[in-house]
Amino acid sequence: MKAFRMGMAALGIWLAAGAGVAWAQEAAPAAIQDSAASLVPAMSDLRVGLDTVWVLIAAMLVFFMNTGFAMVESGLCRAKNTVNILAKNFIVFAIASLSFWVIGWGLMFGDGNPWVGLQGLFFASGADNSPALGAAYASMNPFSTATYEGVYSAINWTPVPLWAKFFFQLVFAGTAATIVSGAVAERIKFSAFLVFSVLLVAFVYPLSGHWIWGGGILGATPGESGLAAFFGNFRDFAGSTVVHSVGGWAALTGAMILGPRLGKYRSDGKVNPIFGHSMTSAALGVLILWFGWFGFNPGSTMSAGNGAAIAHVLVNTNVAAATGAIGATITAWLLLKKPDLSMVLNGCLAGLVAITAPCAFVTVGSGAVIGFIGGILVVLGVLFFDKVKIDDPVGALSVHLLNGVWGTLALGLFYNEGIATSVAALATGLKPFAQFLQQLKGAALVGAFTVVVSALFWYAIKALMGLRVSRAEEIGGLDVGEHGMEAYPDFQGFLTK
Repeated sequence: MKAFRMGMAALGIWLAAGAGVAWAQEAAPAAIQDSAASLVPAMSDLRVGLDTVWVLIAAMLVFFMNTGFAMVESGLCRAKNTVNILAKNFIVFAIASLSFWVIGWGLMFGDGNPWVGLQGLFFASGADNSPALGAAYASMNPFSTATYEGVYSAINWTPVPLWAKFFFQLVFAGTAATIVSGAVAERIKFSAFLVFSVLLVAFVYPLSGHWIWGGGILGATPGESGLAAFFGNFRDFAGSTVVHSVGGWAALTGAMILGPRLGKYRSDGKVNPIFGHSMTSAALGVLILWFGWFGFNPGSTMSAGNGAAIAHVLVNTNVAAATGAIGATITAWLLLKKPDLSMVLNGCLAGLVAITAPCAFVTVGSGAVIGFIGGILVVLGVLFFDKVKIDDPVGALSVHLLNGVWGTLALGLFYNEGIATSVAALATGLKPFAQFLQQLKGAALVGAFTVVVSALFWYAIKALMGLRVSRAEEIGGLDVGEHGMEAYPDFQGFLTK
């Protein structure tokens, strides 16, 4: 009997152990799931924070490029206009900040139609689609039921807070306005430039930007019909068209309407060179711009999560800058018989502008070729604009307009589907020739729009308040005439040269 009781006790222990194991086995997945569910939001928040820091650092690098533009433009212009150049480059970002905040952002990224944003128009007041709403990382969180509810759906692919997106895009808008400053330097009224900058950043830049980056007609994907199918699949990773060509086309119309500086072209049609006063400033400015471009292009990934993409874009950016400088040096040496430093500097910038659109769509080898051709084009462009008597004191048209267009077309010529898929996640499924045609159509549409609207704005400003300073002010220098001060008061004789 005792043995029987002991056997039953053992059986009970065995059954209890088995039940405990079974319970543990059933409970384990639930515990793991609960643990994962609590861990994912924390990891999502961490990644959001890292992405946000990366985007804001990149944006601050682009902001710092304002210093480079100011130094390049002032260095390549005469000493008597230094204060004016610096004042324009300083105030233009303040103007851009307000114009883009008040209306430009909404027109560019607000949900609407293929031509214009219609929601969240004023003061970036639309609903946020940031991680704070729980939607941005829903795809990486299997326990999330959040859905997107914002009004800026064209940019909801980047899971950083709204104001991080806004600031990153703002520094790009400011760059477009800065481009205009150099081409119209040394003869435009300060007030006229300010008014045009407001209009450019508030209307011209965001409308064309909406077509490309804001979910508009040029960014349409396969399966669309009508005009969207005709213009769609256009690609511009970081802004060869959106930023540089738009600024370049606006600058071209301004330079043509203003006319050349006094004494730039002789009666026999030959060019009278007008040299800048500080190549030191110009060279340092280009080095700053080269450095800032490491925020301009890699920052357009708008995420720290894809290190391979950031590295690929950065190396492409650097190699194009290098080959651009080399291409311009060789071309200037052959055509001008001297390695003109201004051409070398602009060659570097030309390579940077040219690679801005295709940096995430082409191989590094292709990036080197694109930059080298950009360096050749900038020299030929400077000579061409002088030949047709379009006065551009700093070479902005050759750098930003010609190479903005070239970079846009180069994306199509050197398009690599594998790179576009793995780096940019923006593959089109098109062959290089077909992609080139889409790039050509998009560049033409943006160019025509910018030229027409910019010309209307320039002529309106000319009629209402005048564009150009007086002859006496231009001869004496815009520093004294427009601002009542001198950049170099201890060198009076230097100022009127």
